[in-house]
Amino acid sequence: MVKRVRLDPIAQVSEVATNNNLLSVLLQEELNVLKECGGRGLCATCHVYVKEGMESLSPMTRREQRTLEVITSRKPNSRLACQARVLGEGVVELPIGMYANALKDIEVLIGRRAEQPILHPITGAVLVQAGKLITRSVLESVKNLDLDIQEALARSSRDF
Repeated sequence: MVKRVRLDPIAQVSEVATNNNLLSVLLQEELNVLKECGGRGLCATCHVYVKEGMESLSPMTRREQRTLEVITSRKPNSRLACQARVLGEGVVELPIGMYANALKDIEVLIGRRAEQPILHPITGAVLVQAGKLITRSVLESVKNLDLDIQEALARSSRDF
């Protein structure tokens, strides 16, 4: 059975097979989702807000709860798209911002202003505010990004 999910703020309505996850909806719409952990529920790169239809999603797993606990932009209606299975119709809001996949993603922006917030892929914390000029000193403040990602993925593979 097919369900409809609306993606805000882009006002896109997508159809998804029952029991597929929300991540499949995001990918189907060709949205740039990093999937840093490969869809295992261990990072923040597929974090979404459920505006309507929280009861139309699968229950939250312990893994998802633990991951959401460290996301700084978490709200009561937060879910990880890779873990939330669609059981009914709903509305999902995409967080504003771009997740940095690696330090090199920010390095290429030196001398430019961030068009949108640049977010940490594990915690969702804002690394660079929208409109801020990206300089070498900004880069220095996030120099441990690659190490953070490697440590988190290593830790998660040991935990599960």
